[in-house]
Amino acid sequence: MSDAAKSVSIVTQTCVRPEYAEAFAKWQGETSRVISGFPGFIEQQLMPPHPPLQVDWVILQRFASLDDAKRWLGSSERQSRIEGASQMLVGRDDVHIVRDDASAARTAPVSAVISTRVKPGMEVEYRKWEQKIAAAQSKAIGLLGYRFEPSVPGVQEDCVAILRFDSEANLKAWLESPERRQLLDEAAPLTAEFHTRMVESGFEQWFRDATPRGGPMPAAWKMNMIVLLTLYPVVFLWSMLVGTPILTGALNLSFPVALFIGNAFSVLLTSRLAPWTAKRLGWWLAPPEAGRSLANLRGACLLAAAYAVMIALFWKVL
Repeated sequence: MSDAAKSVSIVTQTCVRPEYAEAFAKWQGETSRVISGFPGFIEQQLMPPHPPLQVDWVILQRFASLDDAKRWLGSSERQSRIEGASQMLVGRDDVHIVRDDASAARTAPVSAVISTRVKPGMEVEYRKWEQKIAAAQSKAIGLLGYRFEPSVPGVQEDCVAILRFDSEANLKAWLESPERRQLLDEAAPLTAEFHTRMVESGFEQWFRDATPRGGPMPAAWKMNMIVLLTLYPVVFLWSMLVGTPILTGALNLSFPVALFIGNAFSVLLTSRLAPWTAKRLGWWLAPPEAGRSLANLRGACLLAAAYAVMIALFWKVL
């Protein structure tokens, strides 16, 4: 498969004026409807700020190919949307195209997206330096992955490096380390512009209180299992007790409207239930090194049994 045919993600990081946060979220929802009909579009994910680490809004837009992503970036539809949001923003946006296997913002508890504008004629020297810093940071505690994306002529002038770490503490430790600062000093003559932005993903904010302060976040599969444990009964009971008999029955709401109300309620309630459940499963989410394998197995079996019990109970209800 050619590079142009591989799916890619556009990662946009933007700083929104605090007073426009609600308006920007609404604007982004309207943008989602526009982009959903664009050729090659697959999905979009919006990540609001999580201060103090992530102060930007992060938008991930996935396309079937690089060509599809380029067409969206250059489209009149996108330009029209951008003009409508200009008064809400502070500074410049960072817009990067990365291959899906490099879309670290979706796959790690915390990531750093580093943009670098290389001086003309210094590209070869910069790539040599990039290999040097990649070797150094491979030894950093908590590193989950590193990806380097070169500039895309006519689309993306910056080189992009994406660092994935298991915790905010470990990422900060590397970013502020003397070794990294020395390497950045070496690269200064090669670069015209350089800056770093942070990204936190998905469900992690629901699990902070269940893990040691500064320690790594739980494994993604564990967080997903807890979210499923709390979300499944909420969705089922809402549908049975409210959605079907009241919203679509008594109130005669259309299915899309009733589904949206149900999803909004489910997300809100799950955001309360998941942290509560996580605290009580802390022994499984962050077990000590000694006996970790046994704890992982016990916890997984416990949740699997809970799934089975809920399915059996709900089956009888129906």
